[in-house]
Amino acid sequence: MRHLMSPLDFSVEELDKVLNLANDIEKNPEKYAHVCDGKIMATLFYEPSTRTRLSFESAMLRLGGKVLGFSSADSSSAAKGESVADTIRVVSCYADICAMRHPKEGAPLVASMASEIPVINAGDGGHQHPTQTLTDLLTIRSLKGRLDNITIGLCGDLKFGRTVHSLIEALVRYTGVKFVLISPEELRVPDYIKEDVLKASGHEFEEVERLEEVLPKLDLLYMTRVQKERFFNEEDYVRMKDFYILDKAKVDLAGPDMLVLHPLPRVNEISTEVDSDPRAAYFKQAQYGVYVRMALILTLLKEVDLC
Repeated sequence: MRHLMSPLDFSVEELDKVLNLANDIEKNPEKYAHVCDGKIMATLFYEPSTRTRLSFESAMLRLGGKVLGFSSADSSSAAKGESVADTIRVVSCYADICAMRHPKEGAPLVASMASEIPVINAGDGGHQHPTQTLTDLLTIRSLKGRLDNITIGLCGDLKFGRTVHSLIEALVRYTGVKFVLISPEELRVPDYIKEDVLKASGHEFEEVERLEEVLPKLDLLYMTRVQKERFFNEEDYVRMKDFYILDKAKVDLAGPDMLVLHPLPRVNEISTEVDSDPRAAYFKQAQYGVYVRMALILTLLKEVDLC
């Protein structure tokens, strides 16, 4: 039995197989419409989510399975003080696989150690968000045709952004990837990511504050939301929340083939006027999230042979 806590839990070869399966699901959805008949997924979401929770549920339903779970800690026995370990032991009696989101870093890992079923980390605090990373990798590979030899700009909240941390850790396993880290000083990538991941892997990276200066050289721009829920006081959040706003004028500084990605939800950081630009790929990205989660569910349930 396997769990997914981090994108690094899969080797590059295993990731390629998951992405290939996701592409096949996209092309031939009818082939997979009943492969999970009789299977149940539990979605245990201790903090709010729209895309991640609904895409997991959509993925399982499209595979022919069923879904049960909760969308808030307040509507679970966590409100009574039940531990994550006890919750997953009980849920293991009801479901075949589990997706868990939790505000505390490491909570899904604790759950996986007590679980009788595969556990997928659907986001734990500011730590990891591996299925968003799988979504990002599938989007990049499908639209760019490759995961190596790209220059990616990561913009916004790089300090608390778990999607950013997971994506960097995944992309350093590919050759020729250059990183441009775009953020105010207060929201820079944590030192452990720079030292233990970027420098340790030997990948080229630079830190800048002005988005406009680097747009012409990017193959991909990964925008992120400044996350109100990660700030300890309102004043700091208000000061940072509109630091970057990508509008049509800025997008036009980029090359014709640059893609704009965003894990969503957005607030103000991408103007709605960008949505109609052919380089805006964030809604396609959300669709790819369903396909890759379908592939992941099948892989962990061993409903398809990836060996």
